[in-house]
Amino acid sequence: MACISIYFTIVILFQLAARCAAGDPHVIKFRSPNLYPEGLAWDPSAQHFIVGSLRDRAFYSVSDAAVVYHLLTDPSLPPNTTILGIAVDYQSRRLLAAVHSLEPLPPFNALAAYDLRSLRRLFLSPLPSDPSAASASRDIAKGVAFDFDGNAYVTNAGNNFIWKVNFDGEPSIFSRSPLFARYPVDRSSPYSYCGLNGIAYVSKGYLLVVQSNTGKVFKVDAEDGTARAVILNEELRVADDLAVRKDGVVVVVSPVTGVAWFLKSQDSWSEGVVVDRIALDAEGFPTSLAIGGGDRVYVLYGHAEEGIKGNVGREWFRIVEIAAVKGEEDHVWAFVLVGLGFAYFLFWRFQMGQLFQNLDKKRE
Repeated sequence: MACISIYFTIVILFQLAARCAAGDPHVIKFRSPNLYPEGLAWDPSAQHFIVGSLRDRAFYSVSDAAVVYHLLTDPSLPPNTTILGIAVDYQSRRLLAAVHSLEPLPPFNALAAYDLRSLRRLFLSPLPSDPSAASASRDIAKGVAFDFDGNAYVTNAGNNFIWKVNFDGEPSIFSRSPLFARYPVDRSSPYSYCGLNGIAYVSKGYLLVVQSNTGKVFKVDAEDGTARAVILNEELRVADDLAVRKDGVVVVVSPVTGVAWFLKSQDSWSEGVVVDRIALDAEGFPTSLAIGGGDRVYVLYGHAEEGIKGNVGREWFRIVEIAAVKGEEDHVWAFVLVGLGFAYFLFWRFQMGQLFQNLDKKRE
């Protein structure tokens, strides 16, 4: 009987490992006609996601159960402006949003901040152009990040620099490193006009920024704006958003190639390595990432490209959990190995017990 029990223990352990390693991802399919959201953020206090609209100057919350709730509409923004990158400053309970007017609308780029308790707007900070820029490209306020002092950082995808907006809403050009324009760009590739894009703040005092048209990642000092390129084992082609988990793993998504990369670094991002690569649904145009509860990674399928092209009529969108990086499966198997060791120990005790019982019988 003991052997049978040990056998079933081993079988159960292997089944548990298989379920943990191949668990179904969390899929949130939500309905909001003509929303076409581009940005995604997680509000840890309210335990829901927040998305912005492509044309309606509005924000919505989306629960784990796909319940959609209208948070706010800001009619003072210029008509048809687009909400691009968004972030939830959980320390001060603020929603930060990069606001941009797509062509052919007149140029407009700003950072809007809203109090998530009262849903009142705190400030709208127009973001200045760089008068020294040689490029005639249109500014594009794109990615948003924040630090522990309440400063916000916004990438300019059109002209490759970073704005900084302090807690009171005062904007400035923070980093215009020449490194941002050093690498060649294939002008025939999709979205070749899109430079600095996804951005995240790391608690050690620096920013990580991805550049779409070169596939590079930059480490930017949060004090003085100096930048250096992160040495990677591959380029992140047409990368869009970037997010950092609590364990230091960086996740980058590309809506064009339909790939999410998981990256790790052992030296605070002087160098990094792609440790996993996950195929996504490119048709859904996955533009944005959020780190949800339990450090889980979610990607937004907002079909934003359809909306930018003027399509209307889509009602359903998705927020989908991305499967864990392969290295995390090692933890599952570690528990399995411990369990197998325990099962082996029980088996050994059973065998030794039988041996001693047989010896006792012989002595008698």
